[in-house]
Amino acid sequence: MKICLAMILLGASAVSSAAATLPPAVAESGVLRIANTPNYPPLEFKDPATNVLMGFDIDLGAAIAAKLGAEISWEETAFSAMLSALETGRVDMIMSGMSDLPDRHASATFVDYLRSGPQFFVREEDAATFSTVADVCGKRVGASRRTSYPAEIDKWSTENCGDNPVEFVGTDGSADARSQLRQGRIDVAVQGNETLPYVMDQDPGIYHPVGEPISYQLIGMAFPVDQSDFHADVVDALDGLIADGTYGDLLEKWNLVGSGVEKATINGVD
Repeated sequence: MKICLAMILLGASAVSSAAATLPPAVAESGVLRIANTPNYPPLEFKDPATNVLMGFDIDLGAAIAAKLGAEISWEETAFSAMLSALETGRVDMIMSGMSDLPDRHASATFVDYLRSGPQFFVREEDAATFSTVADVCGKRVGASRRTSYPAEIDKWSTENCGDNPVEFVGTDGSADARSQLRQGRIDVAVQGNETLPYVMDQDPGIYHPVGEPISYQLIGMAFPVDQSDFHADVVDALDGLIADGTYGDLLEKWNLVGSGVEKATINGVD
């Protein structure tokens, strides 16, 4: 009985300790307000039949919140407005497939939980024309203008295409890039390699990947920069989920095994 009571008290202490370093407003309400744009399957999207929010980020966010002793209120937010919402306190964190980029570190601190890389892909019917990644040179390449992909595609083109550069076409997100690809308005589309397998499963026989991702970067949860204790608690929570197998199970569930990380990092640094 004493052993059982000690274990219960130890568990309560662990939850209290985690909750003690939550941001004051979260500690008071018990609710984490998380900015999310549900248009990036399999990370976040709404079930077409039920309109229920689902995806890898939704499942992982719930598991992390449970470790921290908090509940979640998912706040649907335009991707372009997320960092300003974080800075002004309208949300407590961001978890929405956001890349951890150095130029964002002045606005937010990132706890990284996935690897991502921009991946070229074409229509299946055009696969023979793109036998190697070099065949992308000189073609119309579309990707979301709101991401780091335009700069990464330009860098790749400069390094690999010489006097036959790609013609970049900015799109209103990955779904628009796929739509323009199907319509023949662009020759090649680009989106994260972590999302392409899901899209190809949903639309079999429509798309064909070309080569390997042209670079890699980390995806992170974003927090206000002045909450170092909270950042450390989130790292501990994520590392705990990696250690106990929950993280790996979620990677398998959402076909993201190739995008997993071995441990959490802050701003890309161990």
